[in-house]
Amino acid sequence: MKVDRLLGILTTLLQKDCVTAPQLAEKFEVSRRTIARDIDALCQAGIPVVTRQGVGGGISIADGFRLDKSVLTTDELTGIIAALKGIGSVTERSKIERTLDKLGANSGSVVSLREPVVIDLASFYKGQLTEKIEAIKRAIVEQRVIEFDYYYEKGQSRRMIEPYVVVFQWASWYVFGYCLERRDFRMFKLTRLWGLEVSDEVFAMREIPEERQEFGSSYSSHFTDEIQLVALFDKSVKYLLIDAYGLDGYEETDDGLWFEFGFTNRGYLLSWLLSFGGKVKVLEPADIAEELKAEAENILLRHKET
Repeated sequence: MKVDRLLGILTTLLQKDCVTAPQLAEKFEVSRRTIARDIDALCQAGIPVVTRQGVGGGISIADGFRLDKSVLTTDELTGIIAALKGIGSVTERSKIERTLDKLGANSGSVVSLREPVVIDLASFYKGQLTEKIEAIKRAIVEQRVIEFDYYYEKGQSRRMIEPYVVVFQWASWYVFGYCLERRDFRMFKLTRLWGLEVSDEVFAMREIPEERQEFGSSYSSHFTDEIQLVALFDKSVKYLLIDAYGLDGYEETDDGLWFEFGFTNRGYLLSWLLSFGGKVKVLEPADIAEELKAEAENILLRHKET
């Protein structure tokens, strides 16, 4: 939609000192003529957009500009502020603060920066995460291949990918790109990605298949609920089931919390069940129950040896 694109262009101009029309056209997947019309629309809305021709030229917003509340609705402005604050938890503070400053002068006509929603996207590894995100962002802009060690269920491997976008999804950060080893588009979790290097190898952008354009969602569409779990949980862990599956995720009985759900990843399921200790009894499938018993016996044996 045009309004969404105008918001995107405005946010881009607030964060960057100068951009070119071709860069904006590529970013928003429209023609340069459309970008020109959008810039005119921003000017008509009272936003002082400056265009400079020649080498080193481009599109920018006049120095000292503060975004007036009358240009956008309060909901739109607070949405931008909340998003910027969230991004600010894992990116360079100075850039975000400069943008927030433009959004919030001491004038009563500008929406308050005291957004009542706090979004902290950081993790225990915030320092390393910030460095990874900044390096990957630079590689994406410069269209350079990145290389890293990746740790996953089957072990460790060295990967080389053409990075396309950094994604926050499923409560974690990922890089989405074309894996040169697998010859396919893949998602890589940043907390499992170490030894990151930005190479000198430049790549040409590939066309992303339509089914992959929503990044990780295409993978979930191929998942099947191969393991149908039936389990009885102790009532004391009700809050954990609600946290993971909501109020309708179980049925309360006299014997406990009756839980039925389909799972795809066997390793994840076993780890999840083990996290409940003795407060869950697996009724079906039998092989999952047997594997849990074997793991419990192994844990007991290990602790007897100490």
